[in-house]
Parts: sequence; C-alpha cells; structure tokens
Amino acid sequence: MTAYTTLDIRKEGGVDWVTLNRPEALNSLDPVMIDELLDYFASLYMNNEVRVVVLKGAGRAFCAGLDLKDTSNRSDTSAIQTGPAAGLISQRRISEIVMRMRKCQQPIISLVHGPACGGGFALALASDIRIAGESARMNAAFIRIGLSACDIGVSYFLPRLVGVSVASELMLTGRFIKADRALATGLVSEVVPDDKLEEAVRPYLDEMLTTAPLGLRLTKECLNMAVDAGSLEAAIAMEDRNQILCAQTDDFAEGVKAFVEKRAPQYQDR
Repeated sequence: MTAYTTLDIRKEGGVDWVTLNRPEALNSLDPVMIDELLDYFASLYMNNEVRVVVLKGAGRAFCAGLDLKDTSNRSDTSAIQTGPAAGLISQRRISEIVMRMRKCQQPIISLVHGPACGGGFALALASDIRIAGESARMNAAFIRIGLSACDIGVSYFLPRLVGVSVASELMLTGRFIKADRALATGLVSEVVPDDKLEEAVRPYLDEMLTTAPLGLRLTKECLNMAVDAGSLEAAIAMEDRNQILCAQTDDFAEGVKAFVEKRAPQYQDR
C-alpha cells in the first residue's frame, strides 16, 4: 500500500478507515493531500478487498477546505500568472477528487465533526452517507472569498440532498448549516456526540459487510446512475441488468439458502 503523509489509513477487514491527517491546519487541502486523495480513491476502482470506506478528520475538524495559506493552491493566482489554462488544470485536480469518490465501487461514509467548509463540505457531500458530530458546521465557503459557491460538485450534490430551496439559501449566502438542521433537512443520517462518531458508524459497517459483495458494489453504481437517469425505463434497465448479474453468482444461491436455514450467509464474492 502506498505510504501517505497527509492521510492515515487503517485497515480493518473489508473497511478502510481514512483519516485526513493535518490537524494543525484543520485538515485543509494542500497540494500533497490533494494528490494523495486522488491516488487513494483511484486505487479503489479495481480493489474488491476494500468493501467500505470511512472518511474522517483528525483533531478538531473534518476539513476546513482549501489551504489558502499555501499559494500553490490558489487557482486565482496561477490563472493571473500563467493564464486560464493553467488555472483550470489546478482546479480540475481538486474537482477530480469527488469524481473519483463517486466512481469507486465502495460506499463512503463520512464522519463529520467541527468545520467542513468549502472543499471539506464537498468531500462530505460526495460521500454516500454522512454522520454528524454535534460540533459539525458545514458551508459552501467559496462564495465568502470572492468565488462562486458552485465548486467541486457542490451545485450537483447539495440540491439533490436537501432540495433546491435550501441549497440556494446555503450557496447564495455561504451561511453555515449546523448538525441539528443538517439532520432536519436530510443532509446527514444522524447526529451524535463527537466522541461517539466511530461507535455510531459501526452498525452501518456491520450491515453493509453482511451483504453480498457484488450486490453492494452494484447498488452504489446503480444509485449513481438512477439519480441522473433520463427516464424510469433507463433506471429499470440498469436495475434489471444488475439483478441478472447478481443472480448468476454463487453468493445469490448462498443468500437464499441462508435465508431458508435462518442463518447468516457466508459470501465468497463469486
């Protein structure tokens, strides 16, 4: 496994616990962390051993967004110095992170505590499930520093999660949404004390790990496609394809047998 300097990765069976590990900078995204996140999520594409990813932040924040103190991160500066083409390359390196999060076959659960601002907000939104600590406060910070709030997939994910009206409010103002309102709007699945976040995610992991591996992977894939499906027919075509694929596996036969015998299935991913 690649040795990272800004990510701490702990493997626990089929689960990768990925910690953003720049606590002294509130886990803000510097060039090294951007490169490492790109590398890590790309490495999951063909990796069937990792079944679920838990993403969290070290210290007192999830991720405070782009590290603006590092001038190499500032696309506005690079655009002025070398033109828009270079600036766009810099921008795309960051936005590609959320693309890779959605393309990887593993469900991603973010444990959000403290600030999740700008790019940190985008990382949380690009996850499949979000659990918030009581201290969580999230915002589309980009608009507060002279940029558009539409950045790193936020304009895509946020209205799909909370609706256009709430998304418009948050993005046009840059105001924070805290844990209690995030729960009320459906942005997060539950809110727990910060020190109970790892405990709270355990039931999700236990339940996901008892599913057939192929079924779990195809469920994430199909959900991604169904959100943007042009019609009911398109969504059902993908569902039909996935069910036929799963039905040909030994794991499907084992799942049915275990159900009849009232025992836990022993899936082999074949």
